[in-house]
Amino acid sequence: MTEIRLLLVDDDPLVRAGLSFMIGGAEDIEIVGEAADGSEVAALVERTQPDVVLMDIRMPTVDGLTATERLRTRGQAPEVVVLTTFHADEQVLRALRAGAAGFVLKDTPPAEIIEAVRRVAAGDPVLSPAVTRQLVSQAVRGQDTRKARAVERLGLLNAREREVAVAVGRGSTNAEIAAALYMSVATVKTHVSRVLTKLDLNNRVQIALLVHDAGVLDRLD
Repeated sequence: MTEIRLLLVDDDPLVRAGLSFMIGGAEDIEIVGEAADGSEVAALVERTQPDVVLMDIRMPTVDGLTATERLRTRGQAPEVVVLTTFHADEQVLRALRAGAAGFVLKDTPPAEIIEAVRRVAAGDPVLSPAVTRQLVSQAVRGQDTRKARAVERLGLLNAREREVAVAVGRGSTNAEIAAALYMSVATVKTHVSRVLTKLDLNNRVQIALLVHDAGVLDRLD
């Protein structure tokens, strides 16, 4: 079993202690470091080489949003899971646009936080369909400039890649996309990878946001 290297970032020492206690019992996760502020993240990541960073949003000096944005510009950046007290707000949306792979609420049961870390480490985003709809509805509301830019970027895709991107925007899994578009799961994965490369995106969450920004699903519904 390959261990997942995890970095904890939260300004509250009690929260860090609680997370460390909860996650420390998982045999496949190793907590390789802790930080109390976003300003400490870059150096810790360099030193500890985590696979996943569990990142608080609200911190006093450098917040989790800025730290995420800085981190995701690095080569071979770890995945980021945002810790928040809200299901959906502009700060969470900004973190997702910056490349965070998802978020968990601070009052999420321990087993679900551990599973979220495992999923993100495996390349799967951590967003429920209900939360995704809430976030993307915020993203598209009144954003004409963003919509035009999103439509332009989707125009870089060929017809099959666009179909796959739209399916990702609907929240479909690779298996569901494969069944709907009559292709293998491996082919779906290849198309997703090409979409990410062509559009210079980090993960499926960003594909979904771009599709929603473009208003494609509105026209199909």
